Amino acid sequence: MKTSEEHIVLEDKYGAHNYHPLPVVLAKGEGVFLWDVDGKIYYDFLSSYSAVNQGHCHPKIVAALKKQADVLTLTSRAFYNDTLGEYEKYITDYFGFDKVLPMNTGAEAVETALKLCRKWSYQKKGLSADSAKIIVCDGNFHGRTTTIISFSNDPDARNEFGPYTPGFINIPYNDLEALKEVLKDPNIAGFMVEPIQGEAGVFVPDEGYLKAAYDLCSAANILFIADEVQTGIARTGKLLAMDHEDVKPDILILGKAISGGVFPVSAVLANDEVMMCIQPGEHGSTFGGNPLANKVAIAALEVVKEEKLAENSERLGKILRSELANFENDMITLVRGKGLLNAIVIKPKNSKEAWDVCLKLRDNGLLAKPTHGDIIRFAPPLVITEEQLMDCIAIIKKTILSF
Repeated sequence: MKTSEEHIVLEDKYGAHNYHPLPVVLAKGEGVFLWDVDGKIYYDFLSSYSAVNQGHCHPKIVAALKKQADVLTLTSRAFYNDTLGEYEKYITDYFGFDKVLPMNTGAEAVETALKLCRKWSYQKKGLSADSAKIIVCDGNFHGRTTTIISFSNDPDARNEFGPYTPGFINIPYNDLEALKEVLKDPNIAGFMVEPIQGEAGVFVPDEGYLKAAYDLCSAANILFIADEVQTGIARTGKLLAMDHEDVKPDILILGKAISGGVFPVSAVLANDEVMMCIQPGEHGSTFGGNPLANKVAIAALEVVKEEKLAENSERLGKILRSELANFENDMITLVRGKGLLNAIVIKPKNSKEAWDVCLKLRDNGLLAKPTHGDIIRFAPPLVITEEQLMDCIAIIKKTILSF
């Protein structure tokens, strides 16, 4: 059996260097736990960027995958299959939309929503050809495609990947006045926003911002597009983060935990007036809506309701933030989040920064990852119990105090 170092050397030699992983080599997962190749056990406090909300290798979801894998895996959309209609009815009923367009990854779903918004703007709003503009927010993270990084502010994601795709206007996040100003442009087709900016460091907007932004968009006849790839599927204490303000977006983007981390599944949901702007041949995916994905997604969404994961996220998130906010130390300068999507801001101490904190957390049996240098996300699987959460809080406190 290879050592951790041998696995790391293999990746370093034969894989592209497009990630900077924490030095731990994982071999097994179950529920809230991960094991490395040496058999050491860890609490997972990243949840694969909120893809495994239902916990690692959830038996119901894995069983759905195994059962379907023995029968039919892929037909492409050249033909009908006997699982897609069932899934489409299930997910549209689940979230309350007329139609779903199934895709595979979050970035694909974002691209789909952008194309759909543009189609709608020409067919329904009557904009002239190639004039449509879509508003996005500074600090956004919607994916890694060329179009998406064209409106990113992150130099690592953007630099030296140009020329960039036109047609986007950046405004500050959580700024209604900036939104009002740009909506004066008659060529605006839509506004795409993350209800909470996850990759930027779990930035939670002011209460009422999303509802007010939706109302402004509605009055201006532009589409409100909610990217809930990370915040959706019970992560923030509601089924969708938009539910905190009772807002139903015109286009909803989902991914990650829609499959419980078992298989790549994403989805774009909208009502007929928007979705029927796309006609045969205008958009698609060989794997989008494949039988494995359909069965896995149904099982994953059933688990969310059956195990009351949104309620668990809401309750335990409050405990986590309270414990960390009231923890006296000189390294954690800020605690923020909603449900079990949370972050702490680390003040360097004795030349030790967030990365060093994460290494020490690993040594103490908890896995988390820094973002933007001084921020650490805390987002455990939503199946975590209160007893397990308190154990994790103790590990975090012990780790911080060790500096």
